[in-house]
Amino acid sequence: MTGPAPLALSMGEPAGVGPEIIAKAWAALKAEGPVFVVIGDAQALSVYAPVAAVLTAADAADVFSTRIPVIDSPLPIQCRPGHPEPANAGTVADWIEQAVNLALSGECSGVVTAPIAKAPLYAAGFRFPGHTEFIAELTADAPFAGARGPVMMLTAKDLRACLVTIHAPLAEAPELVTVERVCRTARVVHEALKRDFGVAAPRLALAALNPHAGEGGAIGLEEIEVLAPAVGILRGEGITITDPLPADTLFHDDARATYDAVLCLYHDQALIPVKTLDFWGGVNTTLGLPVIRTSPDHGTGFDIAGKGVARADSLIAAIRLAGQMAAARRAL
Repeated sequence: MTGPAPLALSMGEPAGVGPEIIAKAWAALKAEGPVFVVIGDAQALSVYAPVAAVLTAADAADVFSTRIPVIDSPLPIQCRPGHPEPANAGTVADWIEQAVNLALSGECSGVVTAPIAKAPLYAAGFRFPGHTEFIAELTADAPFAGARGPVMMLTAKDLRACLVTIHAPLAEAPELVTVERVCRTARVVHEALKRDFGVAAPRLALAALNPHAGEGGAIGLEEIEVLAPAVGILRGEGITITDPLPADTLFHDDARATYDAVLCLYHDQALIPVKTLDFWGGVNTTLGLPVIRTSPDHGTGFDIAGKGVARADSLIAAIRLAGQMAAARRAL
């Protein structure tokens, strides 16, 4: 099998469903790709599928049709499914860093991250809220032409929902939704749609914060004082974006056909429609970075790890999307 550089897939929390869904994703993709190389522990993965230890990412294509290529970085302690070992946290973080470095060097065309368990990482001194912020830090010094993220995009079927705020208490959302934050998010999404998704003239929709888009100020002033000024600035820069629209009418089939991505102002405003449209196949994508990064939109699944029931739909979708984004960048 020949073709573009493989994707780098960090194995994530080894005691979770990561190894199992990686094996299932490989079984689904081994004939046609995209080719990926796992950065992780070959022994932990070999429980679920045949593996081949490779020295470089370039070796992945030669074995991908028959075995999962792994750049082997052994765990300090082998763990049981559902029982994370805190001593492994540093290695899990190292896998992510190795994957990012492979993408930065061009040896891999993008990064896909299997789920991590944050509590063991925090206990080991990991100082980032999650993958998104860690990868942004790892790529901070890399050259990148355009609006810098990170911006989180969730995709499901034909919906691309982008978050202005992420894991913040709902009570704090009104203060966090600022003109600057809305404009920065929109710029990143606009450029990413052109660069990574091949959308020549992106159309953005903007969700309102309040019911009925504030009803002219009767149900809140954020649409008037924050969102409308942001829209004015963005339109002045040539970005096509709607006025703030009531969120309860933004996600049905006919509405989704009118935009290429929607800016959502808080976590559940984006995640509820994404998971309603495709609960098993949603993908988390980080926009505005020098490297492509996607991830399944679910956690480690400690309660089902090792039982053979974990579904790989989301990881398969994440791998395919990363491959498509890499192809779009190559076509520029």
